Amino acid sequence: MIDREEEDEILGQWCRRLVEALQILDLEVDQKTILGLAGRSAHAVLRPAAPLTTFIVGYAAGLAAAGGKVTPIAAVKSAADVAFQLCRDGVESSPDDKGWVDTGQ
Repeated sequence: MIDREEEDEILGQWCRRLVEALQILDLEVDQKTILGLAGRSAHAVLRPAAPLTTFIVGYAAGLAAAGGKVTPIAAVKSAADVAFQLCRDGVESSPDDKGWVDTGQ
């Protein structure tokens, strides 16, 4: 069984490998936030919500950053904050986009 430190190192290596393979070398992956969001959404909604949530947050952040109004890091933080809030509010609540970055879409 691997410990948390070894797990973090393996995940970090995987992220670096994937970023390189996808040729997005300037991407900074905030593992703690993304993994925390995956865990939170898995518990707040259903387990399969974890990959869906992280994908949608990444997509939304990409759209926001592509517009040039925010940095990629700020876009991820903003999108993740919205998703964390929805997890806290529960599945039944309707989304409130206060504080979300306008993607221009």
